[in-house]
Amino acid sequence: MATSSSQTLALQRNSSEQNRFMEKLMTKIFSFYDEQSLIDVTFKVSNPTALVPAHRLILAAASPYFENLFNGNQGTNPILEIHDIDSDIFERLITFCYTGEVSITVNNVAAMINATIVLQLDDAKNRIVDYLLTHIDEYTLQAAYALERKTKCEVLKQKIIEYETQNFMEISRSDDFLNFDVEKLQRILVSDNLNITREEDAFDAIQRWYNYDVPARQEQLPLLIACLRLTQFNVDFLMTHMQPLPGCELLVFKALSWIGLPTARPKINMRFTEPRLVSATNCGEKTILAIFSQLDPKLLQYNKTEDKWQEYASIKIDYREYRIILKDGSLLFIGGYKGVATYNIVRSWNIRNKTWQNLSAMNQARRAHCVVELNGKIYAIGGYDGYNVLSSVERYTTSDGWTFVTSLIVGRSYAGAATLNGKIYIMGGYDLKSVECYNPDSNTWTSCADMTKSHVLPGVAAHKGHIYVLSLNGADRYDPQLDTWSQIFSLEVGPGLMACVSLDNKLWAIGGKSKSAGKSCVSVFDEENFCWVERCSLPESDVYNCFFVPESLLSWM
Repeated sequence: MATSSSQTLALQRNSSEQNRFMEKLMTKIFSFYDEQSLIDVTFKVSNPTALVPAHRLILAAASPYFENLFNGNQGTNPILEIHDIDSDIFERLITFCYTGEVSITVNNVAAMINATIVLQLDDAKNRIVDYLLTHIDEYTLQAAYALERKTKCEVLKQKIIEYETQNFMEISRSDDFLNFDVEKLQRILVSDNLNITREEDAFDAIQRWYNYDVPARQEQLPLLIACLRLTQFNVDFLMTHMQPLPGCELLVFKALSWIGLPTARPKINMRFTEPRLVSATNCGEKTILAIFSQLDPKLLQYNKTEDKWQEYASIKIDYREYRIILKDGSLLFIGGYKGVATYNIVRSWNIRNKTWQNLSAMNQARRAHCVVELNGKIYAIGGYDGYNVLSSVERYTTSDGWTFVTSLIVGRSYAGAATLNGKIYIMGGYDLKSVECYNPDSNTWTSCADMTKSHVLPGVAAHKGHIYVLSLNGADRYDPQLDTWSQIFSLEVGPGLMACVSLDNKLWAIGGKSKSAGKSCVSVFDEENFCWVERCSLPESDVYNCFFVPESLLSWM
């Protein structure tokens, strides 16, 4: 009969009738506890002495500790003594066994975790640990470290590591950080979710930790350097800052070989070759910010939960064909034209504050050019000056402003560009299938394999080690290791500009008009089935740019 009843319950567990029955049953059981009715066991707890009545069946179902206790030699006694747990804490946890709710304060959190470990109440322990980390400003991180060392609580240990990963910049500047053991540091540094602005931030933290006790940590240093994404550093940084470090010579050699010899990569054994999943511009919960039209552009944010778009802001701009890049929480509007005048201006619009700031102007007036960021530097590439197609390229840093670097092999406008593996790739433009690659270490452009067709004003994104190029003319994918292009399943879209972005480990195409639905659309590439899956519709078909940003960066004032 018991087996039959269990099977019946399993079959009904998702029904609304069964849910109502279970809720009614649990309400009645708790009323028995609240009224101390049908009690079959009482606990005598010290500090202060108190008697806590309960029902054996409920406690045994909630915890293996109670199940073993009641099945033991003393388990049939009507009164059982509990030592080393305060009566208030014990009663709160008995209540949890009935309700699934636990009353926690900053003052009792340590005692509560200790008691849940003794009583084997894992669900309660998880709730308490979550509470502790969300109240870390009151409890203090130092107290959490001490509690983890005392209790050896694995859940608390993992939650602390998650907290340190998310708040790494702040943690790395604390005195506690200097006393981290190497195993703890490794667990933090290997994380793809390490919340840093750039890989150099992690290196600086390692240097600070290492310099605190050089003799004792010299042998451990290579273990930490190996946790970095070494291929994301430029050659000069590797040679200047890492090569001289004791025990790191081979690591640096492998990174330099990976960067400088793409064809040799299959033979190079490196732990990490791709960038982390998060950075300053995409850490935490991410969202897409799309820019529609050029004159007085609108910014729309994508709501993943509701699969729809909502307007974030409208920006007043009375000129066209500027190019936009996301940099340090601001959108940089670079170049453009109005009437017969082509501009070299650069203006920064702060996403959170929605305010403008003027930056250093480019040396060359440009429109219909490309802009990318590589190693913290911004590049303005090619374009049109109102009279000629440009091949010139200039680079911006906050210290030096704009300076020219080596020009393109072929001048181009209305092209697409992306960065991958420490290099810049520019492709297409009017009547062009050609592709060029810029190596910042040698300041040279080299020709790559041509695309399968020409693309004008394409959406371009680096995604999972490849570069994707999308336009009304089709969709191409570039393999930089093989220097080959291949066509992928084309988007079934009509007129409209498209943007492309890699978000949540997926490739998104945003813009263009769906031929099937007749609406502007968003599509996600299904790599397993090699096809595009349409998502929500858009209010407009022309998407000028899109970026992924942390939701915390947005302000709805």
